[in-house]
Amino acid sequence: MQVCGGKRIAAFASYHCISSHLESERVRLPFPERIPVQYAVSFAALLCIAQLVEGTTATFSLCSFFFIIVATLAFNLAGGLTRASGGYVFFYAVLAVIVGLFWKVVLGEPGNSNLTQPVVTIEGALGCIIAMYFAVFVSRKLTRKRAFLGDVVKPGDMFRAAIGCLVFGLAILLAVLVLPRQQGSVLSALNQVNQFLPLAIILGTIAQIRKSGGKSSLSLPALLAGTIVFTFGLISFSKQGMFTPPLCWLIAAASQRYRISLYQFAGFAFAIFLMGHYLVPYSQYGRNYQADTFFGNVPIAASLLSRPEYVRQQAEQQVAESNEEEQSGYFNTSEGLFDRLQMISPDDAIINVTQDNGPIGLAPIVLEFENVIPHFLWPGKPVIEIGNMYAHEIGSIAPDDHSTGISFSPLGEAYHTEGWLGIFGLAPALWIVLFVVFDSLCGDVRKDPWGLLAIILFAHEAPEGMLGGIFYMLVYGAIGIIFAAITAGYLMPILGALFVGEKRSGLRRNLAVRSIPRRLPPVRSPQNPGQ
Repeated sequence: MQVCGGKRIAAFASYHCISSHLESERVRLPFPERIPVQYAVSFAALLCIAQLVEGTTATFSLCSFFFIIVATLAFNLAGGLTRASGGYVFFYAVLAVIVGLFWKVVLGEPGNSNLTQPVVTIEGALGCIIAMYFAVFVSRKLTRKRAFLGDVVKPGDMFRAAIGCLVFGLAILLAVLVLPRQQGSVLSALNQVNQFLPLAIILGTIAQIRKSGGKSSLSLPALLAGTIVFTFGLISFSKQGMFTPPLCWLIAAASQRYRISLYQFAGFAFAIFLMGHYLVPYSQYGRNYQADTFFGNVPIAASLLSRPEYVRQQAEQQVAESNEEEQSGYFNTSEGLFDRLQMISPDDAIINVTQDNGPIGLAPIVLEFENVIPHFLWPGKPVIEIGNMYAHEIGSIAPDDHSTGISFSPLGEAYHTEGWLGIFGLAPALWIVLFVVFDSLCGDVRKDPWGLLAIILFAHEAPEGMLGGIFYMLVYGAIGIIFAAITAGYLMPILGALFVGEKRSGLRRNLAVRSIPRRLPPVRSPQNPGQ
């Protein structure tokens, strides 16, 4: 019995030792300022060779190779993820093109399969990233050296600012849901620029990392803000809402080079897997039953969430039937989240229409510019869904459907409007303005957090916002970040102090030195008796 008990004790001690070792093993989250070109060349070469082995044409494979190389050069030139422009380049290149090409190789499918215009599509993508490199090069010459929003919030006020953003963002969200709202009203304008909850996650995470000396990253304001955004994403069937909280935490923590343990990494990876496996199909399937009001969605969401596996199977069957009828999927079978992490197939569909009918001109660009004009400046402004118009052109929705929209990358719309002139003329002109504005506003995101909020917005707009997303970011995105930065720097610390109180300084005041009674006189030097 003693031997058996000794073995149990030894086994427990061994497990505890291994567990402690794994917990102590921490790695810094990557926040690259640049990607080594040799790594990019190696990855691109392996991908190209794998494509050729699997039957991809040489032209398509070589264009894929050069796309990755030029994307890396553009990312490095922009300053990597330390600048908002680098975030735009990263999310466009990765989420619009590279992930789709990589997953095709994993599945063993030729990269040019299931595309109507594979050569024009991949050549257009290569031309698009070359134009983006040019836009980064020019914008670097025009960008303000000292950011307009630099040093707006003091490091000591960051935690209270996060609390203020949480309270203010939640108040706006509840007001939009409860109070009657008209187009052009003050409440509608606040809702358009309401970025306070994502900012609360970012500020709360950075403040906690700095406060704890890198030992922890979760703070109560960030946790509450993330829960609210995630819950509203669930109820409204919004993938962007559900994925925004983990993305905000990840980018904020990475910007501080936070050291994450193996357990934390495994838990985060498992959570993302569950979200991709269950919540992405849930979001897609739930929109078929979406109610007219937010509160009407609550029982629907609760019912669907109670049967996650059934919902996932139904959503995959729906996507498979749609792909079989329309031949619109890039992969041979439904791939869940990976179907959304590529814009090659929708861009190919709109490029095919352009090849058949020719470019349609700048009318959609004018309409998208008009769409961002506020209603109080243009009462009765008509709102035209450009994505819905393009969806009708490619025949992916019913003729009487005037609400469903299809997302395309900037490549698809640039080529559809002006062909190659749109790729090498229109698109880089808009990107130059976008990069100059946001890099001049936000500066280095490691120092000031506002650029992190811009990168979060670019994660959606860069791969699937078309060119119209640039207009949206230049108006509502920029105003939202300016408004959030100024209020977070000057108003939110005061609001946060009302909830947590003023933080007392850790320094003690110097006490005045008083004379000591009956103090002995100082010893006088015998050489200088007068001193």
